Amino acid sequence: MSVWDDLVGQARVSEQLDAAARDADALVTAAATDVPPPEASKMTHAWLFTGPPGAGRNQTARAFAAALQCVSPDRALGGAPGCGFCDGCHTALVGTHADVTTVAAVGTQILADDMRDTVRKSFTSPANGRWQVILVEDAERLNEKSANAVLKAVEEPAPRTVWLLCAPSIEDVLPTIRSRCRHLNLSTPSVDAVADMLVRREGIEPAVAAAAARATQGHVDRARRLATDPAARERRAAVLKLPLRLGEIGSCLKAAQELVDAAAEDAKQLAEEIDVKETDELKAALGAAQGGRMPRGTAGVMKDLEDKQKRRRTRTQRDSLDLALTDLTAFYRDVLALQLGSRVALANTDAEDALERLARDSAPESTLRRIEAIAACRDALDRNVAPLLAVEAMTMALRAG
Repeated sequence: MSVWDDLVGQARVSEQLDAAARDADALVTAAATDVPPPEASKMTHAWLFTGPPGAGRNQTARAFAAALQCVSPDRALGGAPGCGFCDGCHTALVGTHADVTTVAAVGTQILADDMRDTVRKSFTSPANGRWQVILVEDAERLNEKSANAVLKAVEEPAPRTVWLLCAPSIEDVLPTIRSRCRHLNLSTPSVDAVADMLVRREGIEPAVAAAAARATQGHVDRARRLATDPAARERRAAVLKLPLRLGEIGSCLKAAQELVDAAAEDAKQLAEEIDVKETDELKAALGAAQGGRMPRGTAGVMKDLEDKQKRRRTRTQRDSLDLALTDLTAFYRDVLALQLGSRVALANTDAEDALERLARDSAPESTLRRIEAIAACRDALDRNVAPLLAVEAMTMALRAG
């Protein structure tokens, strides 16, 4: 067992990171002993992980962070770092390691204020671990100011600091930043590989695992959620019924409202547990009195947390809505495949009757226009158009397509 075992379909990347982790371990050992460091080290101070949604960019970066912090005694006997069980590996994987800092977008952007303390920490030596690791999960969401702060830190890092940046593509990151990073591009795992992971790691029934992997086309996180969460399966089933409901203007507007409401409810459920935990932890740290009464001078701190949570809920709602649009795109992609007689495997075999009906009653040109309408809705949401307006425009276009 090792930290690389949970990376699905990324054997090539795992081999490169394993080699880098070995050299990183040798560099730290050499600094503490008289052992000479490796002459041509595969380790570097900044890495950029790219790949399509669901490829596991963040999980791969976190596995590498764990390997860098590994303190397994087997390393002294020639074993590879990244055992997955020692205190260094475990705390890095679950997000509690003192020297592994994770930065994720709370709203649509990573603000300079959110990066300030992290950049400052990147110039310090590790407190307890072997490396100071900064993991930026949404590097494509860095705005101009926060990106410039990261650039300065990546240009002249501390000797034992490592930056791990994750983004969908290399073009999503500033050229000045990506030119200072070692680039690793992940590929979409095969449907069979994801299904096998769900069976082995999650104990999912093979038929359910295969259906979830096929429906999400190799998206690891979505497949896991679809296989383990009945509510997620119900939401997807409702989305797949939408194309057959768009007969009248009223039904289009109603379907749009239901999509937006479902996304809001999903975001609320996901955020509630996190928000309550964060609020309770901050109140305890600030010394809340019995009954929740806060000390003087802490109102501003609590307000900052509330603003952060509000931005996160907005982003989560948009992400949930984007997931529904992804399912809709896959639906019409299957319709187009049937219309063109393609041998591409259908993702939505559980909605085959609806697929065949639409394929029979419309032309490929109409299906392409509908796919473009969904893409236009996603673009509108990225530009912060009101979700209901964007989705209503889409459902009307799907009806007219």
